[in-house]
Amino acid sequence: MPAEFKNEPITDFSKPANAQKQRAALAEVQKKLGKKYPLLINGKKVNTDDVLVSRNPANVDEVIGSFSKADTTLAEKALQAALKSFETWKTVAPKKRVDVLFKAAKIMRRRRYEINAWMIKEVGKNYTEADADTAEAIDFLEFYGREMLRLAAPQPIVPVPGEKNGLTYIPLGVGLVIPPWNFPFAIMAGMTCASLVSGNTVLLKPSSDSPMMAWLLMEILEEAGLPAGIVNFIPGPGASVGDYLVAHPKIRYISFTGSMEVGLRINEVAAKKADGQIWIKRVIAEMGGKDSMIIDEGVDVDEAVKGTLAAAFGFQGQKCSACSRVIVHANIYDRFVEKLIEEGKKLPVGNPDDNVYMGPVINEKSMKSILAYIETAKKEKGKVVVGGARADGNGWFVQPTIITNVKPNDTIAQEEIFGPVLAVIKAKDFDAAMKIANNTMFGLTGAVYSTKRAHLERAREEFHCGNLYLNRKCTGALVGAHPFGGFNMSGTDSKAGGRDYLLLFTQGKLVSEKL
Repeated sequence: MPAEFKNEPITDFSKPANAQKQRAALAEVQKKLGKKYPLLINGKKVNTDDVLVSRNPANVDEVIGSFSKADTTLAEKALQAALKSFETWKTVAPKKRVDVLFKAAKIMRRRRYEINAWMIKEVGKNYTEADADTAEAIDFLEFYGREMLRLAAPQPIVPVPGEKNGLTYIPLGVGLVIPPWNFPFAIMAGMTCASLVSGNTVLLKPSSDSPMMAWLLMEILEEAGLPAGIVNFIPGPGASVGDYLVAHPKIRYISFTGSMEVGLRINEVAAKKADGQIWIKRVIAEMGGKDSMIIDEGVDVDEAVKGTLAAAFGFQGQKCSACSRVIVHANIYDRFVEKLIEEGKKLPVGNPDDNVYMGPVINEKSMKSILAYIETAKKEKGKVVVGGARADGNGWFVQPTIITNVKPNDTIAQEEIFGPVLAVIKAKDFDAAMKIANNTMFGLTGAVYSTKRAHLERAREEFHCGNLYLNRKCTGALVGAHPFGGFNMSGTDSKAGGRDYLLLFTQGKLVSEKL
């Protein structure tokens, strides 16, 4: 049996030796930019003339790579390969499948700085954000491997005299995995490896903004001994390839992380029975958030401001768990806002190659959307007290933006922005703060800073979100410690990194034998 699970430590880049290793890895990756990458179908490379170009959002002239695009014909070919591979993979002993994950985790540790470097280049994370992403990927593999061994062991069921009963968890079939770009290695690897360790085969359709990170996983899985055809790499447009596969009668499940709009579309299409379909498709969806932090009276304002800024502006606010609304008790509102403005103005923006705290947002469309939300906030009488405009640089840079005088039902208090914009809302008391916190269609993360035990306990019961944090920021979920997933329009509450997760990729089979 493997040792007890422990989270992978995050690299300390304040140590010059670690920072130098990361800079060296960036220099090596720089030499590899601009290559063309094929599809991988049943282990074979397939090149197409139609390509997806991945660019560095911090330097739009820099091409990360060009990736062959799948069309529906190639998607069908990949599906048939996955169907055929499933017939053998599902019979492989769980321990052998687990061994692939453990070997892959070791390879990730060896290639850690390189993986970080590609992430810094492709999605604009700073050193620590990239390293935390890679560490989380390692955690997912180590945790899900142990979970598969637990599920493969004899399951506790009530004994019946005269019968021999057993419950086993068997795989579902071919899954379509559609990961996001914001945790481009961790979530993508977690979704893919949860699928394959459970005995399923996979069509991996990476985000168009981070295909390189999925290519790296394909390299790692091959080195770890995963047979061809178990995971098939098929970048392609969601409107054609994605819709085609979601509707396909042979797709057994879709694992998706992304926007509410796309998630709802997937759920709608998957719910319709196609000709030849013999199962109800399973949809595992992690979607958006409009996450709030409540700052109660009597707290340490400096500590609350520090937590709020970290949750709001870490990775440019491009986390579904990010604090996009801070709800502040009227009795400390002025002091809190004064400190928030003071510290918010200190946040630097620049090229993540240089390990600047805030880098670019992911693409031009996102940048324009964020700036449009800021203009909407102004029209609704919000007051921009920090930032509010595009930042300098040859990329998609947006200043960290703090907006006060926001009303609970204003646009920026209700719609997911997915960028470095923080709405500050005043609440007359804790009762009002709780009502505001629960007034959106989402329910992913939340946090409460309070010195009052009664208020913390009330939040524990009434704050309707999948991940609630007390006296700490609402980002930074750890695998195993903070199973992650939200309520309402935030998704199906998948609880990634928890003991329930692999159950989403398996089905329980009970066999009862009369003795």
